[in-house]
This record gives sequence, structure tokens and C-alpha cells, in this order.
Amino acid sequence: MPRPSAPAAPTGPGRHPIAQALIPAGRFLMGDSFGEGHPADGELPVHPVRLDAYAIDATPVTNDAFAAFVAATGHRTEAEQAGHSAVFALHLLAEPADVLAVFPKTPWWIDVRGADWRRPYGPLATLDGRGDHPVVQVSRGDAEAYCAWAGRRLPTEAEWEYAARGGAESLRYPWGNDLTPGGEHHCNIWHGTFPVENTEEDGWSATSPVGAFPAGGFGLHDTAGNVWEWCADWFDPAYYARSPVHDPQGPPTGSVAVTRGGSYLCHDSYCNRYRTAARSSSTPHSSAANCGFRTVAA
Repeated sequence: MPRPSAPAAPTGPGRHPIAQALIPAGRFLMGDSFGEGHPADGELPVHPVRLDAYAIDATPVTNDAFAAFVAATGHRTEAEQAGHSAVFALHLLAEPADVLAVFPKTPWWIDVRGADWRRPYGPLATLDGRGDHPVVQVSRGDAEAYCAWAGRRLPTEAEWEYAARGGAESLRYPWGNDLTPGGEHHCNIWHGTFPVENTEEDGWSATSPVGAFPAGGFGLHDTAGNVWEWCADWFDPAYYARSPVHDPQGPPTGSVAVTRGGSYLCHDSYCNRYRTAARSSSTPHSSAANCGFRTVAA
């Protein structure tokens, strides 16, 4: 499947209110230096990448920012058009009749009628008090529509990882190799027994406000945990073996797209993908209560 072009929409003057981090040109080693990745994720081989300077959002796009885009354009997300989307079981806010299905291989995920970006956990949910939380329940197409309106684009996977590393090489997380240095939490992930109990040791069960945890070396927040983030690349676990050194763009075709950063549901018992090198993927038309995006200056 070829990379879809961004949906037709004005390129600017949509106001993009997210603070920017300026990333200097440089070279880094991309991939898992610790050998901790899932083999099917293709985090190896570690390989050199060189990038030109660019500007990337310091945080994921928020509910308030996405609401301004919707108000200006009338955009309806793919979840809204479909009438349903995926919600984590413990966060469900819906009547029993709105539960359409339980995903058999991952029974903690439920297909819920009326779940969308305004009602991320089901039709009884709202965004009250969550304007500064990352928008979720958006597909890659929805993220690209926002980018087209704002005159921006999604980051490449290499741009995302380089920015998240903050100028350091071979660190497990954006802040170092220990998950909780000095007993302090640096990200919003699952604590407790997945998927039945979250102790909320980091202060949050679902999304947290963007910037609630310290920034990395280049000034980015939330590159570990909180929400998965769409990237521009198609996903191929064998791509790193043939990736060009300068500004890799990912495979030219694919069926699933790269997501990065992990989410509030990641737990080391089954998904330690909040590491900086970690990769995942999803079908580009899907949406879920733990996936959002950030953008790069076009």
C-alpha cells in the first residue's frame, strides 16, 4: 500500500499552539543497544543516522489544539465516521448496550459504540478538565489532516527517536538507564498487575496532562509513556538492515504504520515499549484510547 497523501485541507493558516523544540543537525545511533526489544519489532541492527536540523512539538498535540482544528475545518475523525473505537476495559464509560465486542487476543480492549476523540472512554465520557491532555482516538489519517491544516507534518521515525534521545547515545530512556532514578517517576506508564490493577504510583491511570513529567535533553516531554504517537513511516521489522544513513523515510509501502513512545498501558510484564528505541505499529485507519501524535515543522 503506498503512503497516503494528507487529506485535502488548507495548508495554514491553522494556528498550531504547541511549543516547539529545536533539534540541531547531528548523527546518532538508532536502535536497541541493550538487546531488550521484541524480535518481531525490528529494533536491530543498531545503525547510524544523520539528520538535518528541524523543529518538533515539545509535547503531543492536546485536546484543546485538536478541538480548534475541528472547529475551523469541521473534520470528522475516522472513529466518528465509523461510530465506534477501542477502549481499555478498566476505563470504560458506557452503557452495556454500547459494548460491541471484546477483542479475543487482548480482552482488556473493548470495541465501544460512541467512543471518539471527544469521548475517549465511551459515550458517557467527556473532556472536562482534560484540555491539556493529549488527544487520542485519532487515526494516522486524522493526524495528517491536522498537519495539513496547520502547515506541518508527522515526524519520521528517525526524527522521533533522535529528538527523544535528547543528544545522548545508548540510554534506555530519555532520562537515563533507570526507570525511576532516585525513586522519582519520569513517565506515565502502568504500575501494578496488568491488566487488572493500576496502583497509579505515577499519579495517573489514563492520560496525564502533557508536560507533567520532566523534559529530555532537547526539551521534549512524554516521549516515554502517556500515549503512543503516530509517525510518518510504514512499519517493516527488516527496514533497519537497509536504512540509509541520511534522513531515512521508512519503506515506500506497507500495511501498518509506525507508532512510538509507549503509553499509559505499557508495563514490563508484557510491553516494555516505553524504551526510547522501542517500536510498534498499527493499521493507519485505526484509533484507540491510548494513541495520539506530535508534529514537525513542514
